[in-house]
Amino acid sequence: MAIFCSCLTATYQLQRRSSGKVMDTNEELSIVLELSEDDFFFDRKEKVLRSKGFSSKERVCLQGSSKPDRMSDAVKVLVQIARIIHLNEVELYFADDASTSGEFYSPRNELEALNSIISLIDTLLSSYKHPHTIILQELRTAILALISDFGDKNSLGATVEKELRCEQEEHLLEWGKNNGVRTQLQIACSFILPAFYTRYQRSRRGAVAEKDLKVGDIALEIPVSIIINEDLVRETDMYCVLNEKGISSETMLLLWSMKEKQNQDSRFRIYFDSLPEKFNTGLSFGIDGITTSEGTLLLEEIMEARQYLHTQYDELFPALCNAFPDIFPPKLYTWEQFLWACELWYSNSMKIMFSDGTLRTCLIPIAGFLNHSLCPHILHYGKVDPATNSLKFPLSRPCRSGEECCLSYGNFSNSHFLTFYGFLPQGDNPYNVIPLDIDASGIDSMEDEPMSSWTNHMVRGTWLSNNHNLYYYGLPSPLLDHFRRSRNPMLHTKTFLQEDLENELEILEDLRSIFDSMMDSLDDTSLDDRENCSWDENLALEYKIQQKRIVSSISTSCNTGMDMVKNELCKCMAEDIRG
Repeated sequence: MAIFCSCLTATYQLQRRSSGKVMDTNEELSIVLELSEDDFFFDRKEKVLRSKGFSSKERVCLQGSSKPDRMSDAVKVLVQIARIIHLNEVELYFADDASTSGEFYSPRNELEALNSIISLIDTLLSSYKHPHTIILQELRTAILALISDFGDKNSLGATVEKELRCEQEEHLLEWGKNNGVRTQLQIACSFILPAFYTRYQRSRRGAVAEKDLKVGDIALEIPVSIIINEDLVRETDMYCVLNEKGISSETMLLLWSMKEKQNQDSRFRIYFDSLPEKFNTGLSFGIDGITTSEGTLLLEEIMEARQYLHTQYDELFPALCNAFPDIFPPKLYTWEQFLWACELWYSNSMKIMFSDGTLRTCLIPIAGFLNHSLCPHILHYGKVDPATNSLKFPLSRPCRSGEECCLSYGNFSNSHFLTFYGFLPQGDNPYNVIPLDIDASGIDSMEDEPMSSWTNHMVRGTWLSNNHNLYYYGLPSPLLDHFRRSRNPMLHTKTFLQEDLENELEILEDLRSIFDSMMDSLDDTSLDDRENCSWDENLALEYKIQQKRIVSSISTSCNTGMDMVKNELCKCMAEDIRG
């Protein structure tokens, strides 16, 4: 197991999940959107498409779309289909949370869907020579307007509080430009952050746009020559030793960076000087943070990760220092320095696909200044452009001059972000789920519909759901269906028959009991005197508050659902009496 499980993955796609083509006759102009059969979730997505009245290969007519109402109808259909095509696993699990009137799944999904349509239109325009290109250009303008409007409504980036000189950061930026970096961003060192950030985190670094940037503009371009990857280890004397022992390339990089940090002649000296002495992630929690985290998923994640790192360190040291003291000087390979290097790679590394087809874990100088957002400006940045031999960071939504430019670190839970990155995302994280230890084997498989064949179940805050109707309650349908089938696999699940309603009431009572017990395990969280709390205790407190909010919302939804079911039961029994 490599230690880089939290690297910035899921930031690009190696295969297109949708395809589009133009169909043009004398009578009509159409775009075909197709869900690839190679999609891992093809069956589930196809079912969602069918539920919305679409097929896995849908033709959208654009003829006459120059008229505003026709263009609007075409845009709605294209976006609906693109959203479903680009659902990820968590979004699919909660797909029924979107009511028929509301199709929103997540900021990531929305931007991914809209940008996929732009990419398709650009491909078509580059090869399609015909008077109908005017319609495609109008369609492109309409989609760009949706992207801009969505970004304006959902922007979560921090704002620059005041101008501060960032000498080390400016030196690094100048060094990068001298080595081929091209950027339209500046480094800022002081932002206005949400109130829950501790006093130790109220000021942080970030990147802001030098001028107004539009979709497709390259905000940052990094040449491969300054990307820190495993090739650098191969140039050192430690490589032969570590390679002979079967050490993974990720761990080699970890050990290389511990030594390179202290190398005054390193060509990456300016980069290492710009890094903090402490990263303050969950891996560095002290006793206050650990104690406050009791009863939460955060504590489990931190303790599991720390146990793994301690085991790994003990396997490497002091054995390497004793056997090869010249290559691994003991003073450079202490536990504290090992933990610092782990936090560096966890919080700053990215998975990059190189031109030769290899996927490598890398550190990208300057790109590390880009912070995470749930509604990022940059979605895709993980593949080297073979034409320029550089890594490009194109915008997926506009970024105005002076606005912080953010990217997506990945679709992680808040406990993961805190443990490996040292922060809690601003806003409602749709991937902040609580996994449930439920044995779904042998039950879900009874259902013919592939959408019900989930083997892992989870919950999240029910305020994220648009569907609080009877039989939904803001809760995930796969979880409810699991409990329904476990009681009676042959029972109809969504009718107003008395037997179904009585079964539904028992299910909600069971769920409420589960989450009431979960709430009891989360002790009372005091909000008094948080200004005097240590940084780790403050972050742990905020995380616990967030987890309690999720659990409370589920219990509340169960209670509301029980009232709805009881009301329908009363109606049902009254009709039986009249009958």
